[in-house]
Amino acid sequence: MKATLVIRQAVRPWVERADARILMGVSGGADSMALAAATFLEAKRTGVDLVAIIIDHQLQSSSAIVAERTRNELLRVGFKNVEIVTVHVDLVDGMEASARRARYQAFDLAISQHDPDYFFLAHTKNDQAESVLLGLARGSGTRSLSGMAELNGRYVRPLLDIDRATTEAACTENGLSPWVDPQNSDLHYARVRVRNEVLPVLEANLGPGISDALARSAKILREDADALDLLATQFLAGEDPLGVENLAKLPKAIRIRALRLAIYAAGAPEGSLSAEHLAPVESLITDWHGQGEISLPGGVKVARISGRLSLLQQIS
Repeated sequence: MKATLVIRQAVRPWVERADARILMGVSGGADSMALAAATFLEAKRTGVDLVAIIIDHQLQSSSAIVAERTRNELLRVGFKNVEIVTVHVDLVDGMEASARRARYQAFDLAISQHDPDYFFLAHTKNDQAESVLLGLARGSGTRSLSGMAELNGRYVRPLLDIDRATTEAACTENGLSPWVDPQNSDLHYARVRVRNEVLPVLEANLGPGISDALARSAKILREDADALDLLATQFLAGEDPLGVENLAKLPKAIRIRALRLAIYAAGAPEGSLSAEHLAPVESLITDWHGQGEISLPGGVKVARISGRLSLLQQIS
């Protein structure tokens, strides 16, 4: 049970800190099933209540069957509380992003209903490496390259230092039959291409350990991004933060972050802004020659009016 022990050691500190309840998202795949099995064993020691949340995105004809199969697997593990939540995916900005948005809305609702200490997510080191490469491709800066945080509010990702091979081995050790999502082999999706084509080429040409290196880089960049975001947040809390003169005095690294945070606060979907989106907004400050308003994701529009950036709001 070596792989199971590795995962139990990863979740143990979080389970021991929990006072009453932990929620977790379970897709039925190897990562989430391994996390569920290990967390169940740890929670049994401490008496923490576990609730598994299975999201049925209704994007495949067999999705309800897969959700019920996953529920039965969890009951076999020993879970008492398993909820299947059916969501409608509104295709706004691509299948992956839209499904993620619907999923997290359901997760947020579950948090408000159950008031857990933590909500576990099963992202692994491999997911982190893929996120870094996708962020690099988008050209969206340090925050994007910093990947996923281990702790974000009540969301916890205990497996970010554990690879997918370990979760698959843990499933085998525990007699689990994880679901293999056919979309994980669909090369229409950028993440699938990174997983199945880009990372193997990097491993073959640069040597093994690429995923480890990318994950380490993400951790370093996250620390840098957190520090710069803090400075940007402090600036936005000050007097007239959208005044062009005040913005122009900032170092560009902080100014860009302040703009990004302000645009997200106005209604742009989190993670939707790339360097290409922010460059024309930056030019309203540093290269002003009377240009008109700029349209951004989420219906947000930015314009320079009377020496200030205005209309940073969602347009219905």
